Amino acid sequence: MNKKIRVDLHNHTTRCNHAEGTVDAYIQKAIALGIDIYGFSEHAPMDFDPKYRLDFDEIDAYFHDILTAKEKYKQEIDILLGYEVDWLPGHMDERVLGADVDYLIGSVHFIDKWSFDNPEFIGGWKNKDIDEIWKAYFEATAAMAKSGKFDIVGHLDLIKVFKFMPKQDIRLLAKEVLLAIKKSNMVIEINTAGLRKPVGEMYPSRALLEEAYALGIPITFSSDAHAVEHIGAGYELATTLAKDIGYTQAVTFKEREKQLITF
Repeated sequence: MNKKIRVDLHNHTTRCNHAEGTVDAYIQKAIALGIDIYGFSEHAPMDFDPKYRLDFDEIDAYFHDILTAKEKYKQEIDILLGYEVDWLPGHMDERVLGADVDYLIGSVHFIDKWSFDNPEFIGGWKNKDIDEIWKAYFEATAAMAKSGKFDIVGHLDLIKVFKFMPKQDIRLLAKEVLLAIKKSNMVIEINTAGLRKPVGEMYPSRALLEEAYALGIPITFSSDAHAVEHIGAGYELATTLAKDIGYTQAVTFKEREKQLITF
């Protein structure tokens, strides 16, 4: 019988300016929880919204931090190095897209440069057609998938974070983006961060995960930790949901190559 592997690929460090806790503290918590593969995927540098991301001047330091930790803890846990990259055409940088990492997460946090998931800009939801916002979000996510530049789709339905829900069936709104994800051979993360947000549920919803499963889109697991206590939170809920839908394997990466594991 295949050994069950516990994987957590989307996590941050203090270098993004909105997380807390040391790299060592994160890893030690992951080891204590029995996580086998733990990935750091810092918010990648970009010439937009620098307050919430790694600085270009800190790229080398970030790589050094994670690769040093990878070596230090190699007998106890497999540490991976990645980036979470904001899909923002005209602002993504080749130093990021061509980086020597294990994987790239592609995420949509902006619609026409509006940071829709940031509580600071929640006022942007007023006087807007919620269905149109959802459509624009999924169109941006589909464009990200079609670019072929990324390995994992970050928090597929992040747009629900503040619980502004569309009137239309979400499965219909997401139909094209799911097809684009399938065609681009990307992986969807089950991201438990939504459990600590106003929406109170994981990304993506069960309905979207069922659609993804029907299309044969693979999954991975993520805490999206910005603090030590976030690590591993909701993992059992995520794996139970995945198994309930029919998934038996998840994906991890090494040098941009997929590796299947049993969870």
